[in-house]
Amino acid sequence: MSDPTRPVVAAFDLDGTLTHDGSVFRWLRRVSGNLRVVWAAAVRSPSLAWGAFRSGPAADRVKEHLFRATLSDRDEAAVKEVSRAFALDHLAASGRDDVIERLRAHLKDGHRVVLVSASPELYVDVVAQALGAHGAVATRLAVDPLGRLTGGYLGKNCRGEEKLRRLELWISDQQLGDHVELHAYGNSRGDRRMLAHADVAVDCGRLGRFGALRKFTRFKKLD
Repeated sequence: MSDPTRPVVAAFDLDGTLTHDGSVFRWLRRVSGNLRVVWAAAVRSPSLAWGAFRSGPAADRVKEHLFRATLSDRDEAAVKEVSRAFALDHLAASGRDDVIERLRAHLKDGHRVVLVSASPELYVDVVAQALGAHGAVATRLAVDPLGRLTGGYLGKNCRGEEKLRRLELWISDQQLGDHVELHAYGNSRGDRRMLAHADVAVDCGRLGRFGALRKFTRFKKLD
């Protein structure tokens, strides 16, 4: 039960938590076309497999390499427009009703709600707005002086320690004081630091006791 004297922040991961599956490859295909993305992924398939296995910096690097191969020189404004349509379509097709219900319960209770994701901010922001969340923290992409994406990160990939760091900055910007009660919802290794830091940590993954977040409380649908 929440302490009524402490403001509550509810932080939700996106892929695999608020949605049933991942979004990055689907987004890349929408932005850059199937052929370019399939070719870029095929060329990097050993690195992608290794990054998925190792996670951590290896996964961050190969993800950025894929972005550079598929997004470099694309007009940011045009990508934003495509990303808005993609985000709404993806949420409608892949949203997890039970976890979205929990997010809306936090909003109803007057809690601050934020999406915290390693997916690109370009469309995570749109999903956050569609759900009525107060904000989003996600991977930012660099833009050159001519308004074109470089494909590189602006800062770091928003996973693991970086996800927690960015969340803490967001909470600080909300000026809620020093005694915030944090509820965190995630499904993968990239969410482990965030959940370990939370007062209430919820594993929304599908692997149960075999998953990376098995030591945390399993998600249960509201009665």
